[in-house]
Amino acid sequence: MSTDDEARSAARLTVLSGPSGAGRGSVVELVRARLASVWVPVVATTRPPRPGERDGVDRLFLDPPAFDRLVAAGELLEWCRIGPYRRGVPRADVRSRLAQGRPVLLPLDLAGALAVRAVAPRARLVLLAPPAYRAEPAVAAAFTHAVAHDRTERAATELVGLLGSSFLAPARPPPGG
Repeated sequence: MSTDDEARSAARLTVLSGPSGAGRGSVVELVRARLASVWVPVVATTRPPRPGERDGVDRLFLDPPAFDRLVAAGELLEWCRIGPYRRGVPRADVRSRLAQGRPVLLPLDLAGALAVRAVAPRARLVLLAPPAYRAEPAVAAAFTHAVAHDRTERAATELVGLLGSSFLAPARPPPGG
């Protein structure tokens, strides 16, 4: 993949982040209902499934050695430890959707968003800010957009507008190449 193709693909990766309790899940749910083309990655986790969760649909449930292999191979866009378990975003699925020209919406906590920024500097980071939230200057500087989450409907509408600007033609090989 050329640098131009990487830049084109990375521009369609949107990371939605905010402090704990900011309401990422409710905003993402409304965005997905309004914009069927947006894809939200299925995260890999080492925790056991909760009742009703389906492997490969709700989460990708892995045993610790399988997760370790993904980490060692650099196959996770980002990952973290949550209590005794780990979770991460498989890189190949994100690359595949971006290559198809589909916008990718990745809801993550603040640390996860900053980790993605480190490996995908052209990703669009959107800060979901609940009322009266003030991000630390260093954190705020990493985000390209801020969406106030005063009302879920309004925040989702603003995010749909941002994602709508994410549609680009799929990467194609240069002519004569």
